[in-house]
Amino acid sequence: MLEIFVIAYCLYFLFSTYTSFMQIGFVKNAKKMRPIILDDEKYLEAADYSVEKEELSIISAFYSFIIFLCWIGFGLNTLDSLLTIESTWLKAVVFVDLFIIINWILGLPFELYTSFKLDKKYGFSNMTPALFIKDTLKTGILFLVFGSAVIAAISWIISSFNSWWIWGFIFIFAVIILINMLYPVIRDKMFDKFEALKDKELEEKIINLLNQVGFKSSGVFSVDASKRDNRLNAYFGGLGSTKRVVLFDTLIQKLSHNELLAVLGHELGHFKNGDILKNIAIMGVVMFIFFAIFGNLSDEIFLGLKLQNEPYAIITIFLLFSPILSFFLMPLISLISRHNEYAADEFGSNMQSKEDLVSALLKLANENKSFPLSHPLYIFFYYSHPPLTERFKELGYDVQNDSDNALKDSIYADAN
Repeated sequence: MLEIFVIAYCLYFLFSTYTSFMQIGFVKNAKKMRPIILDDEKYLEAADYSVEKEELSIISAFYSFIIFLCWIGFGLNTLDSLLTIESTWLKAVVFVDLFIIINWILGLPFELYTSFKLDKKYGFSNMTPALFIKDTLKTGILFLVFGSAVIAAISWIISSFNSWWIWGFIFIFAVIILINMLYPVIRDKMFDKFEALKDKELEEKIINLLNQVGFKSSGVFSVDASKRDNRLNAYFGGLGSTKRVVLFDTLIQKLSHNELLAVLGHELGHFKNGDILKNIAIMGVVMFIFFAIFGNLSDEIFLGLKLQNEPYAIITIFLLFSPILSFFLMPLISLISRHNEYAADEFGSNMQSKEDLVSALLKLANENKSFPLSHPLYIFFYYSHPPLTERFKELGYDVQNDSDNALKDSIYADAN
C-alpha cells in the first residue's frame, strides 16, 4: 500500500515539473511575439518574471522530492525514536509540530529568495528583514498555540471514535469556517493596519454599490499592504458579522473610482451568484474525500514507514501525502472556478461598465506583471481565473486577433 502512495507522489512530482517546463518553453516563445494587453516593456518583464518563477518552482520541486524521500526513508522513523512520550495527544502535538517546523526550516531558503531576491528584482517586495522576522514570529506563535490545539483535538477524536474520520472532518471543517470568519480580525490585530477609507466620496459609492446587491458588511477598509508588497488587490473578508470590504492601499492609488467599483462589482458577482457558498461546499467535499482516504489507511503503510498506527502518524501521513490529491483534484476545481469568474465579470461589467472593468483588469495586469499567455496544460492545472485574453474576449475585446493594434490602443485609451 505504501508503494502506491509513493508512486502517486512520483507521478505528482513528474506532472508538476513537466507542466513547469512546458510553461517555460511556451512563455519564452510567446515573449518573441507582438505584445498584447501589457505595454511593450511590461510584456517582456512579465515574461521574464514568469520564467524565473517557474525555474524556481522546478528547483523547489526537486528539493521537496528529496525531502519527501528522506522523510519516508528514515526521517519519520528517526523522529519517532527520539520522542519517547507516553501521552497519545501530547506525542501527536510534539511530533506533528516538529514535522511542520522542520519542513518550514528546510523550505526557508526558497521563501527568503522569493521575498528578498526575485520579488525585489521585479519591484514587488517591500519586505524588510525586521518585518519578515516580526511576521514570522507572530505566525509561529499562532501556529504553536492554535495549531497545536487543533492537533491535540484531532488526536483525541482519532483515539475516541472508531469512525474518527467522519468526526475529524466535521471538526476541521468547522475550524476552517471559524478561521474564515476571524481572518480579517486576526489580520487587523496582528499583521496589517486597517483604516476607514479617507476618500469619503469613494466610500459612499462603495456603500451604494453594496446596498444595490444586499451585501451587508461591517465596513469598508484600506489596508497598508504596500509595506510588504506593491501588487494590487482587494477582497471581501470574513463571514457573517465579520464581513468587511478590504482595499489594498496600492489599489486605491492606481485605480480610478469607476475602475475600483468595477472590480468590487466583480467580487459582488461572486456573492450574488452564490459562489462563496459553492466554494465552501466544494472545499467540504474535497476535505471529506481526504478524510475518508486517510481515515482508512492500511496497516501496511505504517509498517512500511516503521510507525505505529496512532494519531501522530495518521496526521503526519495526511500532511505528507495530501498534496498529491490536491494536485490531481485541482483541474476540476479550477474549471469550476474559471466558469464562476466569467459570470462574475459579466455581473461586474453590468454593475459599472465593460470599459471600466477592462480598464481595471488592464491596470491590474500591468502593475502585477501578469503575463497574459500560458500553455494550455498549465492553465488546465493551475488557473483558477481564465486567461486575460479570454476574459477580454468575453467582454468584447478580442486582443489576440487585433492585427493592427487598434484594439490594444483603445484599451489603453480607456485605461488612461
